[in-house]
This record gives sequence, C-alpha cells and structure tokens, in this order.
Amino acid sequence: MELINFMEDVVSSYVDEVIESDGGFCGCPRCRLDVIAIALNDVKPKYVVTTKGYAYARMGELQAQFRTDTIVAVTKAINVVRENPRH
Repeated sequence: MELINFMEDVVSSYVDEVIESDGGFCGCPRCRLDVIAIALNDVKPKYVVTTKGYAYARMGELQAQFRTDTIVAVTKAINVVRENPRH
C-alpha cells in the first residue's frame, strides 16, 4: 500500500495543459516544478491509499467546479513564477 496525494497528478496534468496554451511561459523543469509546488499549496489535498479511493477521487475530478478551481490555482501559480523565475 502507498499513500498518494491525488492532487499531485491532477495539478501536474493541468500545469502541462495550461503551459501549452500559454506560449509566453518558460516551461523549463525548474519553473514547471515551482508552479506545481505553488499550486499544490493552494488546493485542498486528496489523499488516497487504495485503487478504489483513487477511482473515487477521479470521479470527483469530473465536476466542473473542481476543474475550474484547480486551473485557477495553476494559473495563479504560473503568474507568480513568471514574475519571479528562479532559473
């Protein structure tokens, strides 16, 4: 068994999606990880242990408000990193 923060996978996938649509963002590995870290600090964690729990969490991801809140957190994080890149 393994303890997983489901939101890490969600935020990582949304970061890639938002960076692709934003042609002006660096997207280097350092900036990408900075965005993920900042966004994860802004969203509520969802910890799961079993595959059933993971599947249940994935169902929640389908809700429009969940997606919107996560993309807003990612967009805010991208703006923070854009203003203060550490590379």
